[in-house]
Amino acid sequence: MISMKDRNKEIWPELLFKEGKETYQTIHLWTQVVGKIKLAKMPWINHSWHVALMVTPVGLTTGDLPSDGKHFQIDFDFLNHQLEIKTSRNEVRRFDLPSLSVGAFYRDILDSLKEMNIEVKINPVPSEMESPVPLDKDERDSYVPEVATALHCALLQSNQVFTEFRAGFIGKCSPVHFFWGSFDLAVSRFSGRKAPLHPGGIPNFPDWVAIDAYSHEVSSCGFWPGNDAVPFAAFYSYIYPEPQGFKSAGIKPESAYYHNDLGEFILPYKEVQQSNDPSQTLLDFLNTTYEAAADSAHWDRENLERR
Repeated sequence: MISMKDRNKEIWPELLFKEGKETYQTIHLWTQVVGKIKLAKMPWINHSWHVALMVTPVGLTTGDLPSDGKHFQIDFDFLNHQLEIKTSRNEVRRFDLPSLSVGAFYRDILDSLKEMNIEVKINPVPSEMESPVPLDKDERDSYVPEVATALHCALLQSNQVFTEFRAGFIGKCSPVHFFWGSFDLAVSRFSGRKAPLHPGGIPNFPDWVAIDAYSHEVSSCGFWPGNDAVPFAAFYSYIYPEPQGFKSAGIKPESAYYHNDLGEFILPYKEVQQSNDPSQTLLDFLNTTYEAAADSAHWDRENLERR
């Protein structure tokens, strides 16, 4: 008989960066195409919250987008491995994701939108990447369905815990959302005080956008499946600007550590996935890193938190 804890542990899938890296890269670039379409159709909202994608039971979505008297939505389905576009006029277009290159995805989605009389122009240069190949010319086509499904399952589980964590804060707070530039699921809490001017300098990312994103003191946490700097799936937590004492604070669980190069606390995903109580292990990390940030920066916690 499987206990509830065992059952909960089973739905936190194993994520192996080496085996999944190429699939993650392909999905990352696909989400950049979709995210840039959302960017083109939405009015600017502070901290770029309007461009993010949201986790759904089957994948990721843009949510409702307006276009010349009708509305449309773009959905990734990582269970059936399709992309779907649907409109308020009951128009639907779908295409399969396996064996589809980044360039073919770019062309297929823009052609599908044009067939639905939705005109959109996007910048084909990927954001937040050094020396990137333009999206319309990138012919990489690595997509392993099992890797995509496991990543989606991890996003669902993380999204649930992040939402519970977000509920404890009554100050200004972001939604739990998926940023396609940095390819991470994130949620951010704000003190309400202005922050020093951000220096910018992020590759293929306008400085004014970084300045807007970090205009106020922020404690941010998130999940990403790994990158070259941290070649494994991990959770992270940081504060901007970083106050004295933050990096030396006591954090739970003990397997979490401060990454000096990134300037943030890191908790390897496997420590959560292999825990007897994954959700609580992750909540401990989120809560203790936030408390370290808020206390060292002297936030008004009494008026910012739900008691």
